[in-house]
Amino acid sequence: MLDLLIQNVNLEKSENLLRHRTEDFSSSKALVVRRGAPFRVTLQLEGRPLNPRTDSLRIKVLLGNLYVLIPVTFSKKVSSSPWKAYIDPSGQNLQSPSIFICPPASASVGHYRFQLRVFTRNSWKTCAFGRFILLCNPWCREDTVYIPFEDQREEYVQNDSGLLFMGTPVNPVSRPWSFDQYEPGVLEACLKLLQVSPQHQNNRRMDYLYRNNPVYLSRVVSAMINSEDDQGVLKGNWSGDFKQGVHPSTWTGSGDILTQWAESAYTPVKYGQCWVFAAVMCTVMRALGIPCRVVTNFNSAHDTNGNLVIEEYYTETGQKLKRSKDSIWNFHVWVECWMARRDLGPGMDGWQVLDPTPQERSRGVFCCGPAPVKAIKDQRYDLFYDIPFVYAEVNADVHSVVVSSDGRVLSYNKDTERVGSLICTKAVSHSQHQNITRDYKHIRSMSPMGGVAVFLFLDKGPVAGEPVRFSVKVINRQSVSKVIKMHLNAQAKEYNHSPSDTFWEAHHVIQMAPMEAKVFHQQILPAHYEDVVGDDLVNLAVVLEDVASKERVLASEEFNIASPQLTIEIADKDVIVPNKEQTAMVTFTNPFSHPVSGVLTVAGAGLIQGVSLIHGRNVIVQQRIHFTPRMVGTKMLQASLSLKNISSTIRGFKMVVVNRA
Repeated sequence: MLDLLIQNVNLEKSENLLRHRTEDFSSSKALVVRRGAPFRVTLQLEGRPLNPRTDSLRIKVLLGNLYVLIPVTFSKKVSSSPWKAYIDPSGQNLQSPSIFICPPASASVGHYRFQLRVFTRNSWKTCAFGRFILLCNPWCREDTVYIPFEDQREEYVQNDSGLLFMGTPVNPVSRPWSFDQYEPGVLEACLKLLQVSPQHQNNRRMDYLYRNNPVYLSRVVSAMINSEDDQGVLKGNWSGDFKQGVHPSTWTGSGDILTQWAESAYTPVKYGQCWVFAAVMCTVMRALGIPCRVVTNFNSAHDTNGNLVIEEYYTETGQKLKRSKDSIWNFHVWVECWMARRDLGPGMDGWQVLDPTPQERSRGVFCCGPAPVKAIKDQRYDLFYDIPFVYAEVNADVHSVVVSSDGRVLSYNKDTERVGSLICTKAVSHSQHQNITRDYKHIRSMSPMGGVAVFLFLDKGPVAGEPVRFSVKVINRQSVSKVIKMHLNAQAKEYNHSPSDTFWEAHHVIQMAPMEAKVFHQQILPAHYEDVVGDDLVNLAVVLEDVASKERVLASEEFNIASPQLTIEIADKDVIVPNKEQTAMVTFTNPFSHPVSGVLTVAGAGLIQGVSLIHGRNVIVQQRIHFTPRMVGTKMLQASLSLKNISSTIRGFKMVVVNRA
């Protein structure tokens, strides 16, 4: 009788990638599949066909040194093992049988090996080997990362580009970002991140076992994105000196960061700040199959003493002082991941906050979360993880104090609304922000007190090259006339720092009749702010002094000055197909009062390999670029112009629809 020999195992890569919605990972050498769904492999036999009566097959699946032995049945249902393998007998060619391998929805994420063992009447032998990468499956109802809507799965798992929101709540600025999870080497870098983690190095067996749980996975990734405790991906830097690495604002996507880290023997990449940490973590989580989105919290509090109060100090003329250890970042960026929280009981499933920016230690490690958004809103400090810290970031009160030159307190104001005034993320399927503030907090309000009230508001979102126009509304709440001194002060500041010196100020004396309200229109000309502000923000304050009573009241606003947008136009945009060169035109209109020069960077996941740099001595008015799409789908082509004589970067993007040829 002829022996049964396996000549080859066909992993049916094209079919399996399509079935598992992993076809964009085709650059990976390994087969990429999702747990909770079968994938097919086909055996090429020689000698004789498989005889179901006398022959049997077993598959040994290995993750590191952990393994499971799976009997191959001739029925989908007959198996006591969580892992299943079966041959569908209907229409099978037993000389070339197909085996369906089905990992459970609770299987661990990782890089697997498998061995095929053949048992005949007289012997058994290991005849074939294969490898596959197993990811979470948000399409599978039994998976703890299951998210029920297809448009959300497309946005939060499959989309390889997106928008990050920065600036201020009165003038949010969207910044394009390439998540790059399908770029060559990125998925492998994400899996290496798990292997390099202290959890894996300290106890490989337990790490492999715990990788079935997205709560565990997300916590490991949160710690590994920064490099404070381990060989993490990014080195943070808020000093302003970036000579030893890359300025955080220069990065356009996650791919270069992750591949540089993996190719440098896991040396942290220099440098990152909050939006870079968050965007890279979003890439890793999406690559692992866990739904993830980047979230911006505007006016984000860092409460160092845990009293839910941030104190700010101003001079009598409205200049902000550097006195408090507490701080408010104009924006802070983290991620949310979607998962079930079976460790917390009912009601806490859904979006979870995770913050890879190293701020505070969580159980001894620089990471944060996962913290259920529902628990943050309801102040459930008894639940895991890090809920008090995130609650303070979105809910702390701001106490604004005006002090005299000798340190005496002249006025005091409490603001319960400023911190966390806007929390947003990219909207599903649209290039705009979605306001999710009410998911995090109960909205409170309070009325101003005292004899005089002042309100400060921008007439419109400030734009580079135009005057900053704003209005000051003054209300006399008493039945006596008042003489009031008005002091206006503007300072430049970085999003996470105290302001620098004053660059603009104005002083007036106004007369107010009893119970009168007046509105005063003011403006700051471009000549005052162009060379000072750049990509920084403006802290604008007004202090009113009642000459008779010496009562002082303060109003302040922090805002950004929006840069102009680069425009990108695509030639023949209706006939864009893979592997065919396309042409785009990038246009910049200079709004500044003097000539500028800079470097144009063009990038796009699935469109351009790496980034393309173009140096401009004078202002770049138009620049023709070429790109060749590598995969179908909606992709983002982005361009950024880093100006040399102004600390500013001009950006723009265009969504490109790549059709099948």
